[in-house]
Amino acid sequence: MRTAVLLGLVLSLTVFTPALAMPDSLSKPAYIAPTETIPAPQDIAYPGTMALEVDARDHDQGIFRVTQTIPVDRTVVGRAGRLTLLYPEWLPGNHAPRGEIEKITGLEFTANGQTLPWVRDDVDVFAFHLTVPDGVSQITAKFQFVSATVENQGRIVMAPSMLNLRWHQVSLYPAGYYVRQIPVVATAIYPDGWQAASALRPKSQTGSTIVYQKTDYDTLVDSPVFAGQYFQTYPLTNRVHLNIVADDAKFLRPTKDQIAPHIALVREAEALFGSHPYDRYDFLLALTDDMGGIGLEHHRSSENGVNREYFTDWDSGPGRRNLLPHEITHAWNGKYRRPQGMWTPDFRQPMRDNLLWVYEGQTQFWGYVLGARSGLYSKQDTLDAFAAIAADMDQRVGRTWRPLIDTTHDPIIAARQPKPWSSWQRSEDYYNEGLLIWLEADQIIRRESGGRKSLGDFARSFFGGKNGDWGVRTYEETDVIDALNAVQPYDWSAFINERVHQTSSEAPKNGLTLGGYRLTFVDTPSAYIQANDKRRKQMDLSYSIGLVMGSKGMIKSVVWDSPAFRAGLKAGLTISAVNGKAYSDDALKQAIEENGGQDGSIEIFAKNGEAYHNFMIDHSGGLRYPALEKITGEGVAQEAGIDRLLQSKTR
Repeated sequence: MRTAVLLGLVLSLTVFTPALAMPDSLSKPAYIAPTETIPAPQDIAYPGTMALEVDARDHDQGIFRVTQTIPVDRTVVGRAGRLTLLYPEWLPGNHAPRGEIEKITGLEFTANGQTLPWVRDDVDVFAFHLTVPDGVSQITAKFQFVSATVENQGRIVMAPSMLNLRWHQVSLYPAGYYVRQIPVVATAIYPDGWQAASALRPKSQTGSTIVYQKTDYDTLVDSPVFAGQYFQTYPLTNRVHLNIVADDAKFLRPTKDQIAPHIALVREAEALFGSHPYDRYDFLLALTDDMGGIGLEHHRSSENGVNREYFTDWDSGPGRRNLLPHEITHAWNGKYRRPQGMWTPDFRQPMRDNLLWVYEGQTQFWGYVLGARSGLYSKQDTLDAFAAIAADMDQRVGRTWRPLIDTTHDPIIAARQPKPWSSWQRSEDYYNEGLLIWLEADQIIRRESGGRKSLGDFARSFFGGKNGDWGVRTYEETDVIDALNAVQPYDWSAFINERVHQTSSEAPKNGLTLGGYRLTFVDTPSAYIQANDKRRKQMDLSYSIGLVMGSKGMIKSVVWDSPAFRAGLKAGLTISAVNGKAYSDDALKQAIEENGGQDGSIEIFAKNGEAYHNFMIDHSGGLRYPALEKITGEGVAQEAGIDRLLQSKTR
C-alpha cells in the first residue's frame, strides 16, 4: 500500500511540476495580439452608389473582367486616409467561408488618374487597405476573376454555351457598413446572342449589355445570373418562372406533361406555407455536363444544376427532380426564416451553423414531400428514397461518438472534401438525418392530435408570413420548440435533445414506423437506387458487404465496421479479381449472391499502389437493398400517416 501511495505521489509530481515545461534557458517570445484594422459593420447608409461592370464574354478561357467604381465616404477616411475594401468570404447558403479570393487577379486601384497602392490585411486576407488622397471622391478598381477551367480548380462557372455570373465572385465592398446599406448598379456584358435570367430586373439593354436596376449589395449578391446560348423561359405562375439553359438545343425539349409538375410544385409549396415570401421567383436551371453542378438557395431565385438529360431522359427515373423542391422550400426555410447565428450584417462575420438541422433538415423533408405532392416524384420513388436515407443513416456509425448537432459544423470543418471513412467521421448528416427527425415529428403530431394536425401546421405558423416580404426573420432553438408546442403540446425539448444533441446507436427511424412503414431489405435494388447509382457512376453494395464501387473496379467507399472493413479493404483500392475470376460488377454481385446462406468467404484480389493483396470478406447475407414495407394487420389503418403526408393538397 505504501509503495502505491508513493508511486501516486511521484506520478502527481511528474504531471504538475512546472520544471517539466520548456526550460528557462531557451528563448521565449511574448505573444502580441494583432490590432483590429477593419471597421466593424454599422447599420448606416453608405453615401453614394457603387457601379459594377462585369465583362463576361470570355467564356472560352473562363475569365470575368471587372471594373468597379466605389464612392469614398469622407466621414470614414477623413480628408485623406485609409479605406478598406472587402471580398466576400462567408457566403449565405454555403454555411462556410467559401469566397474564392485566390481567383482574383490583376487588382489595381486608381483615382483621378493616379494609381493607388494597396496592401492586403495580414490577418484577414479578404481585406484590402489603401490610402485615399485628399480631394478624391471615388476610386476605380479593375481586376479579373479567373474562374475554374477544370474541376480540380473549383466549380466551373463558364462553359462553351452557358455561364453562371455570381456577383460575390466579381466584386468588392467597403468595410464598415451593413451590406444592405450599400447601393449598387450592376452591368453585365454577355456573349452575343446569349440570353440571361436573374431575380434582378434590367433597367436597360443594348445588344448583349444589360444594366440592371439599382439595388443594394446584399440583394445583388443574392441575385445570381444564368446566361446561355440555348435558353428558354416558362411561366409557372404569374410571379414564378422556370428559366432553363442547356449545353445544346436538343436538351431543351420539355413537354407540357413535364412542365406541369413544376407548376404544381409552386402551387403545393405556396399552399403548404400559406404565403409567398417573394414578389417574384426565378428558378435558374442548367441542363449541363459542362458547367459545374449546383443547388443554392436565394430569396427570389435559386441556382440549380442538373444532368443535361433532365427532360429528355425523364422516364428513366426521378434523377435530380428533388432539387427544385428543396431549393424553393428555402425561400421560406433558410432565407425568410433564418437561424440567428446564420444571419450576418456583411460577408466577413462568421456564421454559426448549429441550427442547420432545421434550416437544411426540414427543407430536405419538405423537398421530398413537395416532390411527391407535385408529381415530380412518384409516391413509390419517395418511399424508396426514404428507405435509402434511413438505411444510409443507420450506417453512419459515427453517431456513437459524434452527435448530429456537431455535424452542423461540417461545412466549415470539411468543406465537402472527400473523407476516407465518412460513415465513422460523419458528414453533413443534418440533411438526411434531419429529414428523419422531422418525419418523426410530423407523425407524432398526427398521433397526438388524433390526425387533426401535422407538421404542415408548424410550417405555416413558423415559416409563413407576409406575402412579398423577402426580408429576414431570425430564430433560436427555443423558438422552434415553442412553435412546435403551440401546434401540439409534447415534450419537444426532450425530443430534440435526444435526437439532435445526444449520441445514439441507430438512426431515428421511428417516423417510418409511426407512419405505417418499416425498413426492410430485399435482394433487388429499387428504381431509385438504380437511378442514383447510374447518376453517380457507382454500384452501391454498402448494405450487404459495405462497399460502394466506382468505375473500373475502384473502391469508392467502405462502411466502417462492415464485412469489407473487417476484411481490411479501404477506399482507393482496385479490385482485380473476385473468387479467382476477373473483376466485373456482375461478378462481385454474383459472388455475394452465391455466398448467401453459406459458411464460406468472398475472396477479393485487389491492388494497393504497386502491391497486390488477398482479402477475405465474411458475409453470408446475400445482396441487400433497402425498401419500405407497409405495416399491415388487424386494427392497422389501410391509409397510414406517411400516405396522408404525401398526398397533394391542391388537386
